[in-house]
Amino acid sequence: MTFEIISFKDGDTLLDWSALTDAIAAGHNLPKAKIADTFLYRTPDTLLSRSAWIDGMGLAVKSATIFPKNPEQGKPMVNGAVSLFSDGTGELDALVDFHLVTKWKTAGDSLLGARRLARPDSRLILIVGAGTVGRNLRSAYGSAFPDARFLIWNRSPKAAEEFAASFPDTTVAPDLEAAVRAADIVTSATMSTEPLIKGSWLHAGQHIDLIGAYRPDMREADDEVLRRARIFVDSFDTTIGHIGELKIPLSEGVISRGDVLCDYYDLPSGRFARTSADEITLFKNGGGAHLDLMTAKYILHAWTAR
Repeated sequence: MTFEIISFKDGDTLLDWSALTDAIAAGHNLPKAKIADTFLYRTPDTLLSRSAWIDGMGLAVKSATIFPKNPEQGKPMVNGAVSLFSDGTGELDALVDFHLVTKWKTAGDSLLGARRLARPDSRLILIVGAGTVGRNLRSAYGSAFPDARFLIWNRSPKAAEEFAASFPDTTVAPDLEAAVRAADIVTSATMSTEPLIKGSWLHAGQHIDLIGAYRPDMREADDEVLRRARIFVDSFDTTIGHIGELKIPLSEGVISRGDVLCDYYDLPSGRFARTSADEITLFKNGGGAHLDLMTAKYILHAWTAR
């Protein structure tokens, strides 16, 4: 048996944001994915495995090791790989670098949401959070909105300044409220547990993209944001009962389950879409192993076609 081994360095230059979002959209034309997560712990270390099976596409297991003490030895804290298996035979097709899949899946997930929900004439995009995900978002959004200018806001002004210096048409936003009020698109990737983005700052026609919150106690937007926006998610199964951004306001009656309108399995029907120029749209990026599978499959296709 032979299989491909795809490193970050070798795979990254082959990929295209638009093609990836098209591949993710096409993956939702297939039967709904079966997904499962498992965790193993040895204090302070963790092994996380996320599995997905899509009939007609294949199987994937994304395994990540989180060793918090690694940086003390000059080694990365998070490592891992995606094992991609054949749908027909179950044979191993590829081992793909964890960081390559995560980079393209996370930003590509949000970009697909923006391609369906943001106004095409958006010209000012605010990125909240100057970390690795923020940098990937700058690349992804820049590909789909080539005429846009970008603002970057970060709790640490120095990190924002370094971010802005790394990209064209990107400037530091010293005041978050003023930046949100001005932006056509707000994309947020922070580790905040308390809401940063206020609903009173929003204006008609905006698109809000929330990425950072992934635990039940984490939020990036306050209740008023959710009340004012039409809410979309990548997957009902990986967001509603798991992520504080939705779980908390649902449990407190701020919004109802019916207010979470669509996930990506509504793409084929056309329901996952902006319906007017003035509405505020909100997309919650929850990730999910099925998106890792779709992304890894796209990467393998690009690799074999190189």
